[in-house]
Amino acid sequence: MDFPTIHTNFWDAVIAVPAVMIITQLIKVFFRVPKKFVPTIALIIGLAFSIFISHRGSLIDGIFMGWFYGYAAIGSYASLKTTIIAFLNKRRRKRLSSVS
Repeated sequence: MDFPTIHTNFWDAVIAVPAVMIITQLIKVFFRVPKKFVPTIALIIGLAFSIFISHRGSLIDGIFMGWFYGYAAIGSYASLKTTIIAFLNKRRRKRLSSVS
């Protein structure tokens, strides 16, 4: 059985995922979308980017990579948010312990 060869390129890693993150956040802010719908919006944007821009020649490739774009944006956002919250909490605890 042969597995498909999947090539990732500059577009995938550096442009598509951050673009999906940014557009998703802009939609969240300007249209006041409830938090529970934000991951679905990121997935739809990732699929649209992949199907209509980066993998126009193959619908299967577009759908496959679109899932990666959307879920990579969701995971990257969650990771960044968790890191920032942990950093701020650590800084806040340090400041409170030095004041006491």
